[in-house]
Amino acid sequence: MSDETVKAPEASAPAPGPAAGGPGGSGGSGGSGRPGGRPGGPGGPGGRGKFFRRKKVCKFCTEKIDAIPYRDVRLLQGFVAERGKIVPRRLTGVCTTHQRRLTRAIKQARNIALLPFATKH
Repeated sequence: MSDETVKAPEASAPAPGPAAGGPGGSGGSGGSGRPGGRPGGPGGPGGRGKFFRRKKVCKFCTEKIDAIPYRDVRLLQGFVAERGKIVPRRLTGVCTTHQRRLTRAIKQARNIALLPFATKH
């Protein structure tokens, strides 16, 4: 029994360092100094992540939509969060030009009361 108690502390997690994903890790998304941060994000260095992140493609470019109508509330609601905020490009995958047009259309729809500015919570 004494052998097991001696081996248990040695088998614990290694000391935090660059290889363990501590504050001195790679310059990826885990460099914030938070405990348990993931250096490089999912599928980062070494391929340790479970998920494969596909490159996001602009919906408007693939469907060849040039003008984003401010009256199409169903389309615009997909790019507005639950609280009424406009969802950023990095989450939706929309290209820069279409994100600008989308933002303008959402703001126009808000001004004529087709979309709410914010929700009450």
